[in-house]
Amino acid sequence: MASDTDNSVHIEAPIDLVWRLTNDVRTWPELFTEYASVEVLAERGNTVRFRLTMHPDPDGSVWSWVSERTTDPLNHTVSAHRVETGPFEFMRINWEFTPEGNGTRMRWRQEFAAGPDAPFDDAGITKRINDNTAIQMAVIKEKVETAARTAARGAR
Repeated sequence: MASDTDNSVHIEAPIDLVWRLTNDVRTWPELFTEYASVEVLAERGNTVRFRLTMHPDPDGSVWSWVSERTTDPLNHTVSAHRVETGPFEFMRINWEFTPEGNGTRMRWRQEFAAGPDAPFDDAGITKRINDNTAIQMAVIKEKVETAARTAARGAR
């Protein structure tokens, strides 16, 4: 049975800056607190295949997987999926960026199902994803808003 999450955050920064800073997977270890490294494996047009490696969890386990994401810069959307699904039957991710007031609404939707041998069920992973997404979105919001303020000062 599939589960999904739907989270968003308002970022006080122009959509072009939010888009640029959040869609450069090479910088994700600096943008997200959970990723230790990223290795770009292939690029074709607006599609990138890459390996993400997380920082060790409290038990010392290091999780890594390959994902592929395709950006649509014109519509400010991203579709992605895990190529190496690990404990999931599947994992699909969609990002949307929309202008909102003086800033940008960044929305992440994820659809997934735990695999039969997963160490968690769909309800457990849904809670974990929602909790972690709130943390990561807050970190990204702060970093992008800081970059926007720095850029605004430099433009004066």
